[in-house]
Amino acid sequence: MKKFPAIFLLLFSFVFFLEEPTVTRSAEQTNLDQPGTKTLTGLRDRVTIRRDERGIPYIEAKNEEDLYFAQGYVTASDRLWQMDLLRRTERGELAEVLGGAALEQDKQHRTLGLTQVVDAELTRATPSARVALEGYARGVNAYIASLDSKTMPPEFQILQYKPKPWTPADSVLVGKLFAEALSNTWRLDIIRAALAALPAEKRAGLMPEISPLDVLVVGEDSGYKSKKRGSLRIQPSITGDDFWSRDMVLAIARDEEVAAQALARVGVYAEGLAASNNWVVSGKHTASGKPLLANDPHLPASAPSIWYMVHLSAPGLRVAGVTAPGAPGVIIGHNDRIAWGMTNVGPDVQDLYEEKFDPDNPKRYLTPVGWRYVDVRREQIKVRKGFTDSATDTVALDVNMTRHGPIVFEKAGKRYALRWTALDPMLNNADSVYLLNRARNWKEFSKALESFTAPTQNIVYTDTAGHIGYHAAGVIPIRKTGDGSIPYDGSTDEGNWDQFIPFDKLPVLYDPPSGIIVTANQRIVGTSYPYFLTHSWAQPYRARRILDLLNQKPKLTTDDFRRIQGDVYSLGNVWFAHEVSKILRPRLKTDEAKLAQLMDAFDRWDGLVTAESTVAPMLAQMRSAFRSRILTAALGDELVKIYQWPNFDTTIDRLIAEQPKDWLPKEFISYADLLRACYDDARKSLTKSLGEDESKWIWGEMVKVNFRHPLAAAPLIGLQFTIPPIPQNGSGGLAATVNVGANVSMRLIADPSNWDQTQHGITLGESGVPTSPHWKDQLADWRAVTPRPFPFSEAAVAKATVETVVLTPVK
Repeated sequence: MKKFPAIFLLLFSFVFFLEEPTVTRSAEQTNLDQPGTKTLTGLRDRVTIRRDERGIPYIEAKNEEDLYFAQGYVTASDRLWQMDLLRRTERGELAEVLGGAALEQDKQHRTLGLTQVVDAELTRATPSARVALEGYARGVNAYIASLDSKTMPPEFQILQYKPKPWTPADSVLVGKLFAEALSNTWRLDIIRAALAALPAEKRAGLMPEISPLDVLVVGEDSGYKSKKRGSLRIQPSITGDDFWSRDMVLAIARDEEVAAQALARVGVYAEGLAASNNWVVSGKHTASGKPLLANDPHLPASAPSIWYMVHLSAPGLRVAGVTAPGAPGVIIGHNDRIAWGMTNVGPDVQDLYEEKFDPDNPKRYLTPVGWRYVDVRREQIKVRKGFTDSATDTVALDVNMTRHGPIVFEKAGKRYALRWTALDPMLNNADSVYLLNRARNWKEFSKALESFTAPTQNIVYTDTAGHIGYHAAGVIPIRKTGDGSIPYDGSTDEGNWDQFIPFDKLPVLYDPPSGIIVTANQRIVGTSYPYFLTHSWAQPYRARRILDLLNQKPKLTTDDFRRIQGDVYSLGNVWFAHEVSKILRPRLKTDEAKLAQLMDAFDRWDGLVTAESTVAPMLAQMRSAFRSRILTAALGDELVKIYQWPNFDTTIDRLIAEQPKDWLPKEFISYADLLRACYDDARKSLTKSLGEDESKWIWGEMVKVNFRHPLAAAPLIGLQFTIPPIPQNGSGGLAATVNVGANVSMRLIADPSNWDQTQHGITLGESGVPTSPHWKDQLADWRAVTPRPFPFSEAAVAKATVETVVLTPVK
């Protein structure tokens, strides 16, 4: 490829993108009285595409093949480069267009071998799945074929490359991206092994499972030590004094950072696997007498949004909601009979195996029947030479495959293989969304979820008949021994996956007497539940707050649901503020006037983490400092660098209330002294980040929403993709609020009493092209927590239509 001088390319791009590009998007160029027409190869019949004021496509086809063809075509017209970025991420082909900075991310994904996995899965796809996947791919490719050098999305022009044809495998890879983000636990196994030498009580405090604030969906807390649940089993062969070194700590931390960067770039990184709120209430709790359902998935702020809104209609099908760019159908939404919403369960579906390799032959590893050779997969990774030079070099990577899976981590002479449900083609299929979109009642909904093999989700349900329900759907292994919480000895069969939790034994609930179901990544099952899901649950604060708010009114409306989605009351921080004041106030010294004023502010605080709050920044920083000092004292300077446990804040609550001596860092004589040091830490941190002017120490200055586009940082040409930071309401970190701010990726309030009153919105807009009017036209609604009605009926869609285009087949 031709190499351009850097300054020429930058100036050319800057001038070029000041002009309105010629976008071949007929839906934006159509006169309503004379609908525009596009003739396309690959269609069987006419397809009508209407768009409303938000640019949402309403696709009406006369058969399924044309419906998915049109969905692929339309989605590509709005999000083609994002789609390419998503598939390149999972294929390990980022460095080919982004350069050496993405090489390590590509190596991680090539090691997983997801491309080979989805190719194998597709050989087992059902006819219905193939109809959707192949039709969608043909539609994407029809749009690609319509482009030339001037109408190509700006990112392709800037990076000087053209998209390859889309394939059905690419759509399946988009699903794997979510699986990676929402079920990635193997590094926790190594961390738990590192903590094996600690006393059992200290380990339990560092890795808590149960909180008095927990909101259980299924079961109750009884029989906690049930043998069926398994227990963390420390194996001497993989632990001991020599297990950890500084190099090991730094290596695992770096590996996690590389993985997080790749996922965050495309807007799917879910720290601690925590992502989303959903709830459903029966008609006895609503003003309409019909159920209501809400869902707001939590994923990182990105430009464009990770979600794409669409309405699909064909004989026997009418469904609306969101999907991921590149995935056919509707992932979250409703049809004319049922609605559903999802949050992540986060079960442990990844196990590590320390493989024992032959010192005399590094390609052999030990199994119960003797030595066995690894299968070596040779990968060739293309690496772009520079931003202004699209020529590539090639880097070779040998992936060693064991009977358990690929070797994913090596350090200090130890080599770990990964077994993961997402890497087994026999455990995965692409049917669930197709079937879910067509389900008409609870029985058909449940049947559709039998084939749900994506990352295990809490899926809440409602229908027009007035029923509500819940399924935890996905594939979760049952181990031969233990629960996979720490690495197994790969030379034995102790870590074998003998079977999987049967679908009818997964957590399920239908028309509960309470009439309320809430999930927010919290612990969903009581200890009476007979199967092991995970030890690692998210904080219970969001779920508890949602439940409390739902119980405050006897008859709820969609306005009440919207207020709950926007709620920024910090249950955890209110408790922390109260306990800090109780500890420090009696011990204040005469020269601690500022600290006394802060305690007064803590006592008066309304608990709301608003952008204008002056209490929230100091409180958050003090809590963070308290957490950091406690963990450093418990783990030391090295292990604390890699420690991560999403529910540790429940231990913080207990420590601040009980003040146990064995957790107090040795440099302090009391928790009051510790909290004074945390106060000093907080002041130093705020001064460093916000300056010495304390009037600027407000939440919206400390925490801002950044919708980052991968090319926004590029000089000059990145300006078109830049969205100025926005002061944030709510907290998504320690003691998270229901409204987690930047990570709210979309909001849905489904109303079965009248689907046209269903409210739905995403973060920015439907388009991925900055010059489009739909690049960020939903941002104001997102900030105000006012998702707009999403028309559903024929009459409502017709009334909302502002643009129409008809796709016709070549005769």
